[in-house]
Amino acid sequence: MDTPDAFPEPLPGADGASAPGPAADDGTPPGRRLIRCRLCGRPLTGADSRRTGLGPSCDAKLHPAPPDIRTRRHEVEQDPLPGT
Repeated sequence: MDTPDAFPEPLPGADGASAPGPAADDGTPPGRRLIRCRLCGRPLTGADSRRTGLGPSCDAKLHPAPPDIRTRRHEVEQDPLPGT
């Protein structure tokens, strides 16, 4: 592996400078990779959405908010306490 042409082509992105590509039709800025939602396939723009791979509406479908504690409580009829 001491030969200089063992790896003649550099790996993409190995030089530290990202080569800006052409602007995509979906509004993605040049040089930024298009990431689509894993559920519906729409392009993702937000940093959190791009990190998780799900858009906000699809994430809400898969991970609904927990119910409020007050919705689980119900009134119970009780006899009045003696002496009150």
